Amino acid sequence: MNIDSIQNGIIIDHITAGKGMEIYGLLDLGKLDCMVAVINNAHSVKMGRKDIIKIDSNIELDTDVLGYVDPNITVTIIRDSQIVEKKHLSLPEELEGVLHCRNPRCICSVEQELPQIFRLADREKRTYRCIYCESTF
Repeated sequence: MNIDSIQNGIIIDHITAGKGMEIYGLLDLGKLDCMVAVINNAHSVKMGRKDIIKIDSNIELDTDVLGYVDPNITVTIIRDSQIVEKKHLSLPEELEGVLHCRNPRCICSVEQELPQIFRLADREKRTYRCIYCESTF
């Protein structure tokens, strides 16, 4: 398999195998007007298997979504075929518009204009708590 190198763009690397398409959907990468390659189950010495996403454009990425889906992801920014920045992600302290409160009585479920905001409750268990009703996810 041959996938061209990126001149200017982004590489999302070290994605847990099988989560690449989830990230593709959450970031709406299908709506981009540039080349996007999703590589599933690539061989990795460190991880065994991993997914990789290559985007042939410098776009704004929601790193909170990436960190929530898989906190071990690495985001590499490429300009003129050179690595200019490498970001190692972690679980975000706060998520807005990513999770939806499952509590039907929560104010954010009733008042559709309110943003769905969750704060990290437990880093080890990767749980988040709704700021309005304190339900955990």
